[in-house]
Amino acid sequence: MTASSQLRAAIRDIPDFPKPGILFRDITPVLKEPALFRLAIAEFVRGARECGAAKIAGIDARGFLFGATVAHELGLGFVPIRKKGKLPFRSVGEAYDLEYGSAEIEVHIDAFEPGEKVALIDDLLATGGTAGAAIRLIRRTGAEPVIAQFLIELSELGGRSALCDMPVSSIVAYP
Repeated sequence: MTASSQLRAAIRDIPDFPKPGILFRDITPVLKEPALFRLAIAEFVRGARECGAAKIAGIDARGFLFGATVAHELGLGFVPIRKKGKLPFRSVGEAYDLEYGSAEIEVHIDAFEPGEKVALIDDLLATGGTAGAAIRLIRRTGAEPVIAQFLIELSELGGRSALCDMPVSSIVAYP
């Protein structure tokens, strides 16, 4: 059984969460089983290592779980990309559109070195709004995003097209 099929089998579908008509992909069964969590981390580590990442960035909040663990495994620094107003030091932000409205994410101004290669990690790629904003934000700081990695990709939502020509790696894809 492949890593993708093992992880997919563990991910729960929760209908009508957080609102009617949404099918939520629940990753908590992956997080609670050490073998499955290690399997997901190994996939992320492989991708980040192959593209020569010098730092790992994770998107608020589930991207922190995977990203920080991957950074630890590779002996690299971890950078949190947070929702607006959550970082204590001077930061730079990037706005993006949501289904109804807009939002903004931020990173500390000194999070990356100029030209530093960064692997971006998050749990889910849907429409690509948040991840696209994170890639633009990393570039604005002078760093070089080299891969965007996700545990789950909802392919039918076309999120890859919002990722600024980035190489994308998804462990589990739903058509």
